[in-house]
Amino acid sequence: MAIRAHKSLQGAPWLPCLLILLLFITFTCASPPMRPKLGVLGGLNNPKNNVHNPSLTASDSKKDYQTFYFDQPVDHFNYQPVSYTTFRERYIVNFKHWRGAKAKAPIFAYLGEESSIDDDLGLINFMPENCRRFGALELYIEHRFYGESIPTGFTGEEALKNATIRGYFSSSQALADYAEVIRSLKKNLSAESSPVIVVGGSYGGMLATWFRLKYPHIAMAAFASSAPILYFEDLVPHNSYPVVVTKDFQEASWSCYETIKRSWSEIDRVANKSNGLSELSKKFKLCKPLKDVSDFKNYLNSLYSTSAQYDRPPKYPVTVVCRGIDGGANGTDILGRIFSGIVSYYGKNKECYDLGDFFSTETLNGWDWQTCSELVIPIGNGPNETMFPASPFVYKEYRDYCVNKFGVEPRPTWITTNYGGYHIKRVLQRFGSNILFSNGLRDPYSSGGILENISDSILAVFTKEGSHCLDIVPPASANDPKWLIAQRKTEVRIIKRWFNEYYNELRKFDQ
Repeated sequence: MAIRAHKSLQGAPWLPCLLILLLFITFTCASPPMRPKLGVLGGLNNPKNNVHNPSLTASDSKKDYQTFYFDQPVDHFNYQPVSYTTFRERYIVNFKHWRGAKAKAPIFAYLGEESSIDDDLGLINFMPENCRRFGALELYIEHRFYGESIPTGFTGEEALKNATIRGYFSSSQALADYAEVIRSLKKNLSAESSPVIVVGGSYGGMLATWFRLKYPHIAMAAFASSAPILYFEDLVPHNSYPVVVTKDFQEASWSCYETIKRSWSEIDRVANKSNGLSELSKKFKLCKPLKDVSDFKNYLNSLYSTSAQYDRPPKYPVTVVCRGIDGGANGTDILGRIFSGIVSYYGKNKECYDLGDFFSTETLNGWDWQTCSELVIPIGNGPNETMFPASPFVYKEYRDYCVNKFGVEPRPTWITTNYGGYHIKRVLQRFGSNILFSNGLRDPYSSGGILENISDSILAVFTKEGSHCLDIVPPASANDPKWLIAQRKTEVRIIKRWFNEYYNELRKFDQ
């Protein structure tokens, strides 16, 4: 089968993105299971809101990024006729800082996550910064079924509705895609000796970790930011995520935390009145009348969790929300204070508030399939464990929703079977190497991350003050806090050491 790369006539676009968060509530077969989304950016830290982005303004520009397409097989693992069907997978390259194949200069490959690659370009500051530093080639590869990398003949929506085609939408297929692109690119550039470090954040960080374990002959190392690779089965308590959200709010303001915790019963009390949903719709200035109180509670869950997951300087969304709640400018009753928190989150009193603010159709639909097939992240909490209402993870309800929507049962043990997870320290000490995990402990997903060194080359770096993927995104202001600068310097030192070890070994083989 001939697989070739094609250069696009168009430049490499990048668009600001709003990465949403889905939350963990009890659900029925009629409504989707709400799971916190693994996105690099989100909430108040949307790049178009408050990210100071030097990535495409310092020494790079949009014209430096070239778009290519790779004819990718739909199925890497079977030999049926449909397996040989190809689709065009998009990848973007910046050659500007690369010292070239003769110098055996490195390649930084960013593995796309659950969104269009447009959402990453220019917004993953780690990439251009370190490609300049190491004279590296800068590569971004789009995840299949997102952005433009859709199976031929389908729209993204159509592909997800086709039971046969969506069966090829999996992490294993995506990893094989990345391997094909990297191998082809290195061959075309005569760069077989150039070391590759795969980079990813959030779900992309999980992919980078798994890629290093599955394809060590292709990637010399992996850097995984905020990758909760242990949040599967019972490797961590199900309530770990909401417990950290709660802790973040408690540390910001105990009275704010108590107000939120008491608000759920008050919302239910009002909703149970004869005109309760209408009253809530008016009180919270909702753009559309409420049809179910759970929709409003989901919205609040998403707002609080987004604030915690992306609690970044200099604004610190949790503090912003609590300042509004504690201020109570719109009333002294509990619901009035909650509304004040919403107004504070958005930074202004909007004409109306849309319950769909945290949802993007492409990302929502794709993530829904991924979490209904293999990425079963069991998040839930019992009564009085967190500031949220009791919402235990009930697999039967989870399964029923997925069967109702997609006609398939989730495979909750497949991730740990395919990639590992149990006894991870003992296992990876034997055969793993060159993986760097970074986390910020204010990120609820850090509870499922690697927070201690596993060996002398599988390393963990974290900051108490950090949040989700904070170390790889552009600074939100001209001056980052010292602890964040120190974290990034530590990461660079580790990567530099790996490159030095690689080149020393390469010289021995060349002698």
